[in-house]
Amino acid sequence: MESSGSKPAVPAWAAQLQSPPPARSKVPGIPDPLGFSASTPSSKKKDGSKPPSRKAPTQEEMETLKLKKAWEVALAPVKSLPMTAIMMYMSGNSLQIFSIMMVFMAFKNPLVGLMSTNQAFERFQTEGNTAKLLQTKLVYVAMQLVALAVGIWKINAMGLLPTTRSDWLMWESQRATADRTVTAL
Repeated sequence: MESSGSKPAVPAWAAQLQSPPPARSKVPGIPDPLGFSASTPSSKKKDGSKPPSRKAPTQEEMETLKLKKAWEVALAPVKSLPMTAIMMYMSGNSLQIFSIMMVFMAFKNPLVGLMSTNQAFERFQTEGNTAKLLQTKLVYVAMQLVALAVGIWKINAMGLLPTTRSDWLMWESQRATADRTVTAL
């Protein structure tokens, strides 16, 4: 037991935090990855040197990067189309809860995407790339319409679209006949 006047022993893990072990020696034949600095944070503090600072991107580089990210957002709806089409094909054409939910999601997602087009691209908007961003918005709208077309294909396959004459019989007037039939007694 320790007396009240003596200093308590520091656990080993706490002592290792104060003085970390030396860095492992590099394996010969394997180069360092790009951007890797062999110096450790503790050695930076000892010699007073700072890590090489990264140059701030120029305005043109930032606009290019924002435009690339905007194109990724514009093409994102098409990336999920193959899986959606496969799921719809596999769900069948009968009216079941799963196929109804698939059709609902096939319409909901593109409609929500169309209504929030400006919000999807507002973080990429700058004065210099407004015209280029309009192109990405148009592509985004076109991709959402393609996704909506997949939903329309599904409800047509399910027989829910009124595409035949028999679907509209309720609104057709009855034909007036020119001949009359009289029965003989």
